Amino acid sequence: MVMIRIKEVYVHIIVWFCLISLPLAISFSQFGKIQFEFLPRIMITPILTYINYLILVPGFLLQKKMWQYILASFIVLVAFNFILNHFFAAGPLDRISEITGMSNMRPFRKLSEAMTAVVSMSFFLLGGVMGLTKDFYRREKLNRMKEVNRKETELQFLRAQLNPHFLFNSLNSIYSLVRDKSSEAPHAVITLSELMRYMLYEAKKELVPLTKEIEYIQNFVQLQILRLSDSKNVKLRICGEYEDKLIAPLLLIPFVENAFKYGTDFKGNTYVDISMRIVSETLFFKVVNTIGPYKKDLESSGIGLKNIKNRLQMLYNERHALRISKDDGNYIVDLELQLS
Repeated sequence: MVMIRIKEVYVHIIVWFCLISLPLAISFSQFGKIQFEFLPRIMITPILTYINYLILVPGFLLQKKMWQYILASFIVLVAFNFILNHFFAAGPLDRISEITGMSNMRPFRKLSEAMTAVVSMSFFLLGGVMGLTKDFYRREKLNRMKEVNRKETELQFLRAQLNPHFLFNSLNSIYSLVRDKSSEAPHAVITLSELMRYMLYEAKKELVPLTKEIEYIQNFVQLQILRLSDSKNVKLRICGEYEDKLIAPLLLIPFVENAFKYGTDFKGNTYVDISMRIVSETLFFKVVNTIGPYKKDLESSGIGLKNIKNRLQMLYNERHALRISKDDGNYIVDLELQLS
């Protein structure tokens, strides 16, 4: 990143050297010498470029505030040309009408001011082009990083969820139901097949309906309950309007999986409390579990806390807030996610 910024500085230096050299060369060709009284005027003009490049484009145009951008651009250009024409000596380009003897001809009396306006507009538009170009390459780089990260983590996520330990426990639980001729056995088989279908097919998409992600979590919890000797303290609460919402697949399940993995105390009692609340376009997700005897090591469990944070950062960047804490023997995960 530092090298990229250094290269960008070099590009700016070379470009401005060429732009400033051109008017000085024109003055030398006109008067036989370089007239440095033009220099303040030449040096101040590029300010227009940076006003547009650093302030107006990122502050208005890229924020889709088109009318504010147009109004601000108009004010800046008018004010700048007024200051330039009244407080700075005329530049070599502005003296074309005087040199050619056309300053007294009616159509050419305002030629110098027109030239000033054209030059100012050119520098201003250059700033816009630079700002949009930089944003384009920034977005391209971010998209490439997202794609690379998605491909790298896709297999990792599938392995984390579709792991032999989970399948072994689920199949054992289903076998026990079948052996006891329980009426829940067919439903358990269907639940497991739905989990596997979601992980193998739906999870490859960039976004999935929130309803499917919630259904996946519900199925996962149901299968976990089958293997528990005491599941009375396992709770899953969902409220809010979520039918038309989208979310990245398998984003929430690592927290649920870890809660079941570590949420059993020394007596074998399991305490897992999962709540999900959707308010407008915001998802509030909370998981509380007992800190059991099995030492918690999220870095080596499932996909790992670091990988979870990286995925949230890549997919939701500034649109999420993750808080993880311990309180009164419980492990608490609080996630706030902007879905829009």
